[in-house]
Amino acid sequence: MRSPIETQALVIGAGPVGLFQVFQLGLQGIHCHVVDALPHVGGQCAELYANKPIYDIPGIPLCTGQELVDRLQQQVSPFKPTLHLGEHITLIERQADQRLAVMTDAGQRFLTHTLFIAAGVGAFLPRRMALEDLVPFEGTQVFAEHPVPKHWAGQHLVVAGDGDAALQTCLDASTGPQAAASVTLLHRRDQFSAEPDLINRMRLACREGRMRFVAGQPTGLRAEAGRLHALELLNPQGESEWLTLDVLQTCLGLSPKLGPVAQWGLAMERKQLLVNTENFGTSEPGIFAVGDINTYPGKKKLILCGFHEATLAAFGAVSLLRPQEKTLLHYTTTSTLLHQRLGLT
Repeated sequence: MRSPIETQALVIGAGPVGLFQVFQLGLQGIHCHVVDALPHVGGQCAELYANKPIYDIPGIPLCTGQELVDRLQQQVSPFKPTLHLGEHITLIERQADQRLAVMTDAGQRFLTHTLFIAAGVGAFLPRRMALEDLVPFEGTQVFAEHPVPKHWAGQHLVVAGDGDAALQTCLDASTGPQAAASVTLLHRRDQFSAEPDLINRMRLACREGRMRFVAGQPTGLRAEAGRLHALELLNPQGESEWLTLDVLQTCLGLSPKLGPVAQWGLAMERKQLLVNTENFGTSEPGIFAVGDINTYPGKKKLILCGFHEATLAAFGAVSLLRPQEKTLLHYTTTSTLLHQRLGLT
């Protein structure tokens, strides 16, 4: 068991609102750690809208989801938050000293005075192929997480999916020093949701023999001596066929899971955390909820609203962490204190 990390603040969620929460805490002189289930920052914004335009961020007429995430990372950089990516929160318990003990599925423990839940609609987890018999092979031959070249190098690779990630993985695996022995793209039909350029490149690679496309719906598998050897498919003609493989990489998108949030004993309404609008505190002192995970009268699920909530939540944290301190409003235009915290002086 790892020694617990003691911190003033822990943020759950590294999407835009979680990142802005880090910034607002930094302005208040509060260093924080950040946990996110995804292996990178950005949350839903980076996963679902990375290349799509956003028009309603104040002062930025147009940016993509990824550009917004990049700018927010630059904004929080002076405060040097410690990121714990690819980890899920599994437990939150109140301690005798009123701190919160938090644990992740990676065995990391935290002892924090304040907790900020910026988990959107839940932790975004990769969708798995709906074949229970594949479970024993996860992590050895079957992968649903971010594709890693060492998993497919020299192997007969099947990639399941129809989006950008699936097609890009096939293209990456078909060339280079870590190329797969063969690459097969599997989807139920010959129609794709990927960007047009990726579809054109995929079709060119198929024509050139660097990969192939197979249409079909997985219905079973064949395994021998503890190894997965083939998937049974139902093809568009209604016939069964076998697709041999060494490695299966699923790129089926992400699914939000509320997960253990529902078991933390916080007041909820329709799978959202109830908060007050003074500081966006939940029913538990020291636990705040910002962004799409919370609800209150008049709530609107907009990034802009999440930014506002994060600002007031940071002031709420100051009241708890430094109760004897008079709350003063400093402005980044003129405050020498904020300039020091931002590393400008």
